[in-house]
Amino acid sequence: MVSRTFRTRAMAATVAALALGLAACGSSGSGDSSTDAASGGGDSGDLITVGFSQVGAESGWRAANTKSIQDTLTKDNGFDLKFSDAQQKQENQIQAIRSYIAQGVDYIAFSPVVESGWDAVLEEAKQANIPVILTDRAVDSEDTSLYKTFIGSDFVEEGKRIGEWVSDNLGTEPINVVELQGTTGSAPAIDRKQGFEDATKGNPNVKIIASQTGNFTRAEGKTVMEGFLQAYPDIDVVYAHNDDMGLGAIEAIEAAGKVPGKDIKIVSIDGVKDGMTALSEGKINYIVECNPLLGPDLADIIKTLQSGGTVEPRIVTHDDAFDQAAATAALPTRQY
Repeated sequence: MVSRTFRTRAMAATVAALALGLAACGSSGSGDSSTDAASGGGDSGDLITVGFSQVGAESGWRAANTKSIQDTLTKDNGFDLKFSDAQQKQENQIQAIRSYIAQGVDYIAFSPVVESGWDAVLEEAKQANIPVILTDRAVDSEDTSLYKTFIGSDFVEEGKRIGEWVSDNLGTEPINVVELQGTTGSAPAIDRKQGFEDATKGNPNVKIIASQTGNFTRAEGKTVMEGFLQAYPDIDVVYAHNDDMGLGAIEAIEAAGKVPGKDIKIVSIDGVKDGMTALSEGKINYIVECNPLLGPDLADIIKTLQSGGTVEPRIVTHDDAFDQAAATAALPTRQY
């Protein structure tokens, strides 16, 4: 979800602020994350100390997102990163954030497991004068002063783009759709479902016959799809909220003696390399990208704030979309 436009704008804002003399303004990838969260802040000198709480390591997308952040927020780039893996548990994230507050980090950034239940701990960060940055996922707090900005994709738009493609390309005749939802209560699961439904509600040919969470994992996506295949013999399309669940669905479909991409069409969101490979092979039919490479944008935001600059409260990153030909062309240089 990297926005070159934002990166350029953020760097320009930083330079402008300095010139004015500041007159105005699905694997975690490194070591024992829980130890990093619990350890003391230490003397980081002139480094900017950042506490980051990750959702988990539930998918290839998440692994790429973690790597981007860890590869960017390095000491060589001026950061002291303290990283924790919440293992998809909100209580672990809240504990990590409180640990960062106690350590007195300069900034806190996190990708919320779910949307609700953050006001208390974010108020604690605010009282400690520690700016909070939301990455990838939003919170549903009405008090937007609890965080500086939210950078990430427009999940509703992602679901809408998938729905429009299904409606235009497959919904010319009656079709039965099963939906593999993301983690219950998470922003992408809520929004991607809404976007798809909004885009297809005007087409009477598109009917969602079943919808169930697969928790964004390949294993659960396979298990849920196996259940769908047993309960519904007339499935035409699988809408997976991420590639990993779509890949799990492929395994279930093939085990049932059907051909994914032909007997049962598959559409998904993310654009990780495994998903793009399946798309290039015709096993997935269409993917809307959700770019995980947020590390450079997060670094730009923090440095802009650190220099006295300001950032927009909502930064929407750019995502592409791929059919089979586009995926085949993109794969040789795909970074994730």
